[in-house]
Amino acid sequence: MVLDDALYEQAWLARDPAFDGRFFIGVRSTGVYCRCVCPVRLPYRRNIEFLPSAAAAEAAGFRPCLRCRPESAPFCPAWKGSLATVEKAARMITEEGALDGDGATVEALAVRVGVGSRHLSRLFDKYLGASPSQVAQTARVQRAKRLLNETDLPMTEIALQAGFRSLRRFNAVFLEVYRRPPTAIRRALSPRNS
Repeated sequence: MVLDDALYEQAWLARDPAFDGRFFIGVRSTGVYCRCVCPVRLPYRRNIEFLPSAAAAEAAGFRPCLRCRPESAPFCPAWKGSLATVEKAARMITEEGALDGDGATVEALAVRVGVGSRHLSRLFDKYLGASPSQVAQTARVQRAKRLLNETDLPMTEIALQAGFRSLRRFNAVFLEVYRRPPTAIRRALSPRNS
């Protein structure tokens, strides 16, 4: 997806809900990425960049905003052409956990959507700015964050239900993405701390 900075800047300044999920804003000064509808005070334009997907934002080193919850942004509207392949593969990754189990590979996913693995990786990079593996990691983190927020499950159970193969990997990815452990996220989200 080619970002039209002028159009996205107008949508960002207006907090236009029509653009929600079509792009994300990475704020270099804070290291956070947000949806265009985020209610926080707008950062200086010189400190932001527009990104095509949440996975691209995380691949660029940004962590999700705890206020606007970019994981709840709607996916982009349906497009034509090869994007349909990317959307189908992304749905398989996020909804079915197509890259989460043993033996789950990008090659196997590519066969399921009818393309080669290298071509699928190129399409993901073109449309989402991230690899299928990065999209899968983002989906795992988002599932885990929802479980942290909505349940009292133990951390090991959250890690396994979210698609992580081990508690160690779950903790490492959370530290990488949110710059804090999952227990700190749970404490910050608990109602008694509100």
